[in-house]
Amino acid sequence: MLTCAFGDRGATLIPRASNRTACRRKGGKGPLKWPLGPQRDLGSQGRAPCSLQKRHFVDQRRVLVRGGRGGDGASCFHSEPRKEFGGPDGGDGGSGGHVILKVDRQVKSLSSVLSRYQGCDGEDGGRKNCSGRNGALLYVRVPVGTLVKEGGQVLADLSHPGAEYVAALGGAGGKGNRFFLANDNRAPVTCTPGQPGQERVLLLELKTVAHAGMVGFPNAGKSSLLRAISNARPAVASYPFTTLNPHVGVVHYEDHQQVAVADIPGIVRGAHQNRGLGLAFLRHIERCPFLLFVVDLSVPEPWVQLDDLKAELEMYEPGLSRRPHAVVANKVDLPQARARLPQLQARLGQAPIALSAATGENLEELLQRLKELHDDHVAVELEQGRQPLRW
Repeated sequence: MLTCAFGDRGATLIPRASNRTACRRKGGKGPLKWPLGPQRDLGSQGRAPCSLQKRHFVDQRRVLVRGGRGGDGASCFHSEPRKEFGGPDGGDGGSGGHVILKVDRQVKSLSSVLSRYQGCDGEDGGRKNCSGRNGALLYVRVPVGTLVKEGGQVLADLSHPGAEYVAALGGAGGKGNRFFLANDNRAPVTCTPGQPGQERVLLLELKTVAHAGMVGFPNAGKSSLLRAISNARPAVASYPFTTLNPHVGVVHYEDHQQVAVADIPGIVRGAHQNRGLGLAFLRHIERCPFLLFVVDLSVPEPWVQLDDLKAELEMYEPGLSRRPHAVVANKVDLPQARARLPQLQARLGQAPIALSAATGENLEELLQRLKELHDDHVAVELEQGRQPLRW
């Protein structure tokens, strides 16, 4: 499981009252029967407390899901004054509740997803042909862009708000003795038990992370840049591989637009072959609509970094390096760094965004270019009839 610091503002808790009603003991009497672990995200009535909103960013989660067990059928006979043997009237048991994954655009991370979910059991059948109540559906809120995998096979790609996937089916309810009434058997006593719910181990993988992905070699200053333009606070140090997990920051504009920027851990040569941090984080770039290539102007040949970055992306997925992007030349405040700008510009054929994340020099140009890339992306999505990702 991969984690990194991020405040998940969309985490919600289940109203306990609804779960207590749905998960009583079979027959509707006795103390409450709680499933495996605390139940969350059955509804979206209110927000989690502040202590629960400050969670780590989680992009992978292995989950055990189990549907609710079906209620047992009843074996009983109708009886009333002057009619002692009125025939069988045992009702069927209720079906167990399903466990359903549902996309909620307010959820940004898999941090609110628990490791186990147990659906609610169905109630037993009763007298007078009364069927047991079905178990309540258990909804698990997941972010947009969640992949559901089992045994290495992709079962569902939940890429639209409101999309649902039935992760585990509830068990069928048992049959009461009324079901077995026949011409040759007028007083059946047979009834069947409820069936257990489906049990599966699923891997949830989050691929849609942000609008823009910052791509660069270790120690290029990506984390410092993210701290400078957003409210994210990734760790910053003077040694490579400071960032070992993806961080997401949100840039707020005056027109109330919000652009999410992901700081992808440093890519090394051979990342497409799973070297370094490898494929674990290259997949986050796959669904970023546009990219920010961050190069270090303090190295002797910064254009070599850019060529290597594009080559790694291209070998991971053809066409990935040709997505809309901007080239950011960081650390322009260091000695000899500004002298390399003309050479970098000549090789690119256009002027890069030269800035310093440490001093804040020329950050306005980056923010303006970032907004242009976002506006172009929104226009293309609307033109093609798709709903753009909103943070």
